[in-house]
Amino acid sequence: MALNYRIIASINFIAVLLSVPIIVVGIWLSGQIDSQCVNLIQWPIIILGIIILVVSLSGFIGAFWKLPKLLIFYLISMLVLIVVLAGLVVFIFVTTNSIGLGHHEPNRLFLEYDLDDDSGWLKQRIESYASDRIKSCLGSTSVCPNLNQTYGSAQDFFNSMLSPLESGCCKPPTKCGYTYVNPTNWISPISQTADIDCMLWSNDQSQLCYSCSSCKAGLLANLKREWRKTGLILLITLIALICVYVMGCYAFRTAKTDEIFSRYKQGYT
Repeated sequence: MALNYRIIASINFIAVLLSVPIIVVGIWLSGQIDSQCVNLIQWPIIILGIIILVVSLSGFIGAFWKLPKLLIFYLISMLVLIVVLAGLVVFIFVTTNSIGLGHHEPNRLFLEYDLDDDSGWLKQRIESYASDRIKSCLGSTSVCPNLNQTYGSAQDFFNSMLSPLESGCCKPPTKCGYTYVNPTNWISPISQTADIDCMLWSNDQSQLCYSCSSCKAGLLANLKREWRKTGLILLITLIALICVYVMGCYAFRTAKTDEIFSRYKQGYT
């Protein structure tokens, strides 16, 4: 019986370790520029990871000191947390599936992003954020100013792989026909198109295209990249947690069976 409880303790300690990647990926996500501007899932992930850590520790303590009630609490709570984590993983992949991948423009290696290519809950959530909020947040970062230090010529810039955030927020849309001076400074065409983003562009370094729909589209595409990476890590962790949980349930049932058999044997003798 003591051996079975030691096995349970070892299994539950693995669950403790599995909470670490959940917390770490939540912290990583919260450190990304776009996630700092738009707070959505990073804190729920961190909180969920901390709860899994606490519950796993309770299971480890319950097994180490042979406390069946604490182990039962662990098994019930962990089942609920696994369901919540599974729901979060499904939510991430379903939500990001409706976000566009961007499109190419002639003579440009980087992609352009259009808000009309996106749909679903995440788009509605981003659209609900005030443009001034996104503008003030992105304007306080070095995302766009860094481009001026990176690219010296127009050809270098046009042949670069800009991130969605850089492409959507730091320059005017290519279809507007602006002439390149540097990555964040462009000469307006003589006759502008009726596209609202073309009129919203400004060479003012605190404005740029932060109020453009293309900026929100780039923000969505950036979030999609980061959420997909996060979702993949959470999916792997979820599968590992399920395996650990099943092994823990089996070991606990074996320990209880041995305990009942031991009591029966003592009563019989």
